[in-house]
Amino acid sequence: MDTARLEQKRIVEQASEPASGVLYLVGTPIGNLGDLSPRARRVLEGVDRIACEDTRHSGQLLAGLGIRSRLLSFHQHNQNARIPELLAALSAGDSLAVISDAGLPGISDPGEALVAAARAGGHPVICVPGPCAVTTALVSSGLPSGRFCFEGFLPAKGSQRRQRLQELAGEERTLVLFEAPHRLVELLDDLLTTLGDRPLQVARELTKRHEQQIGPSVAAALEHFRQVPPRGECTLVLGGATPEPPALRSDAELTEELRGKVASGLSASDAARQLAAETGLSRRSLYALLHQPD
Repeated sequence: MDTARLEQKRIVEQASEPASGVLYLVGTPIGNLGDLSPRARRVLEGVDRIACEDTRHSGQLLAGLGIRSRLLSFHQHNQNARIPELLAALSAGDSLAVISDAGLPGISDPGEALVAAARAGGHPVICVPGPCAVTTALVSSGLPSGRFCFEGFLPAKGSQRRQRLQELAGEERTLVLFEAPHRLVELLDDLLTTLGDRPLQVARELTKRHEQQIGPSVAAALEHFRQVPPRGECTLVLGGATPEPPALRSDAELTEELRGKVASGLSASDAARQLAAETGLSRRSLYALLHQPD
């Protein structure tokens, strides 16, 4: 596609957003105002209503960006009453944007319930991607990011939090957690006691001038925050459980498995090759087991 057609396509897309009757999930900066995308700005400037967790906080954010739109509160304490109102607005043809206090809405906030209700009601839902503390902390942590598990905020009560950590003890994927500053030291203490001294990075002030990553382990982070009281919500990226080595099997057990595979129709060579793939053992040594005298 040539440059002129690309530009024409871009102009058409800009003119079509925001569209009537559409719910937009708009990612907003988690710290650095420069991270608001041009598309997000255009949608927020053009929608009929913006639902947000805190109208004062979001009002200040939008005012700082030069955006003036109709705001209404949407949080965990009023979502049951607010969702029918928002769905009615969509049915009437209004365009609606949802934003959280920071980052991508729908993660650990009421946006999730509204999206489900909008989908069930047949209303289009479009995400305008933007900053997200989960992925920002994860990819900058240095810990494995190919497979990860997001747990958000763990229970505030110590006994329930420790029980949940016990349930996560065998999780081999990298874990991403949120925590409030006044509970961070307690959480770190529970992590150390329950899961041991794993690799960890505690991210705070993400994308801001004084961004911090505190680690590289649970014990090191705990020592730091016992001396320096944490401020602001934190995102924790925790190393997963170390995989347990496979249990060693005796020659007799391996021979029995090989004979079972042969009895099912595999050749001796294929049986040895298959078991080698399953166990990591040498195909040649397994093949030899089949030909040892009883």
